[in-house]
Amino acid sequence: MTTAAELEQVAFELFAEQGFEQTTIADIARAAGIARRTFFHYFPSKNDIPWGDFDRELDRMRADFRASPPQMPLVDAIRHGLVEFNRVAPEQVPAHRRRMRLILRVPVLQAHSTLRFRAWRQVIAEFVGARVGQPEDALAPQAIAHATLGIALAAYEQWLDRPDSDLTELLDTAMRELVAGFNTSKQPEAG
Repeated sequence: MTTAAELEQVAFELFAEQGFEQTTIADIARAAGIARRTFFHYFPSKNDIPWGDFDRELDRMRADFRASPPQMPLVDAIRHGLVEFNRVAPEQVPAHRRRMRLILRVPVLQAHSTLRFRAWRQVIAEFVGARVGQPEDALAPQAIAHATLGIALAAYEQWLDRPDSDLTELLDTAMRELVAGFNTSKQPEAG
């Protein structure tokens, strides 16, 4: 066992056989042929395994946002960044579904996800803040980051429940529908 990816693969096989919560770090280390303490050279905790190299992915998302043309409307730049961040090669779709099913449906991982999602939202808030000339912790960048995460989570839930669906299409559609809703000037009827 020499890479985090190999250790991750062993862990996912055990999660499929035994369940996430029933699988211990000792089980993973034993199956990988490494010492338990060696596991921690690869991952800080068992809960981090499903996230893979998430920090590298966040760096990629930052780079994609930085590369977006300044004349591109903000909402289009966010939509494009959201879709590209979540684009998965066709041969990786089954593994990505397994990963996201764990992250979104295993209670202990849902709690851990709060920390990861905070870092993800921060990337969006940094981009929005820079684009609109506000600090990243101002209301507008934070609200947009939270709304974008909500869109992503809703699309992922649909994708997990509908195996024939296309994730990037769901993300794109959800973002477009939210924006269309904000642009609708429908007034509530007087009571």
